[in-house]
Formats: sequence, structure tokens, C-alpha cells
Amino acid sequence: MTSVIILAGGKGKRMGSKVSKQFIEIKDKPILYYTLKRFIDNKNIDQIFLVLPKDEIEYCKKEVLEKYSLKVDKIVEGGFERQDSVYNALKRMDNTDIVLIHDGARPIISDKIIDEGIKYARVYGAAAPGVMPKDTIKVKNEENFSVNTPDRSSLVAIQTPQVFKYENIMRCHEKVKENGDIVTDDTMVAEKYGYKVYLYDGEYTNIKITTPDDIILAERLV
Repeated sequence: MTSVIILAGGKGKRMGSKVSKQFIEIKDKPILYYTLKRFIDNKNIDQIFLVLPKDEIEYCKKEVLEKYSLKVDKIVEGGFERQDSVYNALKRMDNTDIVLIHDGARPIISDKIIDEGIKYARVYGAAAPGVMPKDTIKVKNEENFSVNTPDRSSLVAIQTPQVFKYENIMRCHEKVKENGDIVTDDTMVAEKYGYKVYLYDGEYTNIKITTPDDIILAERLV
């Protein structure tokens, strides 16, 4: 069985919005609507686990799921950090062999990225889409002076969904919990405990909505 965890806990501080960013509307529908619809409509996804902050579960049920007739298999209460939210969802799964972990604020996700992630995770155990940065990247020191310019061709900006064999990522998250590690995403979780992550081509349109500028672009893309 192939399951997806959709993390919808962003508060939208950089957006300057009063509502959490996954509920900001693009063309009269919340961002989360578009994200969920992409996975609901994908033929390779068997189960959807939606992770939400405790105080937003009822709002989401009423204003997104019921309002737009979207079906998810389980709603999971989020944790303090992103890694806690993922772990909470992983613990709720039965009979899953492949799990995708996706940002709720990435609504322009294609079937191609979803399907290739599943394919490569079956082969390599862990996979994630990414794109080459468009800009030159600099490493700076504490005084804000440039100290190094990495070769752009060796750099990848990682996107989601990040896709794993369930047993592998579950084992890694258990160790993260045990050891009190701080991690920024699930590829880091896997790498920390010895798993290599296969990087495949993402898409520049697979944006994470973080700032007001992203809303303008997302309105064009949806």
C-alpha cells in the first residue's frame, strides 16, 4: 500500500496573514484544497494522512474537506516540530510499504513527480525531487562577507514529496525521537541513519507557498 502524509501546519508568519497559510485562498479555494486534490486524483495513492494542528482540525473538516467534498483516510494531530508531526502520522499507518511526505503548501504538484518518487523509492529505498538553483549560491561568514561559491551544478534545491520505504523511514524517525535529534526534513532523517537518497528531477513550478509573491505565481499556475 502507498500512503501520503500531507503536512498542513504552516502558520504563515512570512505571509503576514491572519489565517494559516494552507487556508489562504487562490482563485476562491484554499491552498490545501489544491494539494489534497492532486493526491486524491492520483491513481497510485492508496491512503491520505492529513496532519493538522489540534486547534485547526475542526475548521479544516468544515471549511475544506466537507465544503469541497474531499476525502482523506485519517486526520492526525500535529506535533511541536515538523519531525514530530511526521512521526505521529507514521505511527498511525498499517500495511504501508511506500510513504510519501509532502508539504501542504505545495499545491502545484504533478502526477509525474508523485509517480517517479514512488518508482525510485521502490528501487533505492529513498527518493526526493529537486531542481538546480537558478541563482549563484554564496557561503558567507559571520561578518556577512562571501567566503565561497559552490559549484551550482552540484547543488540541488530539494522539494517534496520525499518518498521512502515505510520500514526505513519509520526506523529512522524512531531513532531521531530516541536521540533527540533536530532535523529539517525527511531526507536528512534518512541520511543521518545511513540511507542514501536518490535525487530525481523536480519541477520549478512545484513551489512552496511562503511569501505573498508566491501567491501571485500560484494563481497563474493553478
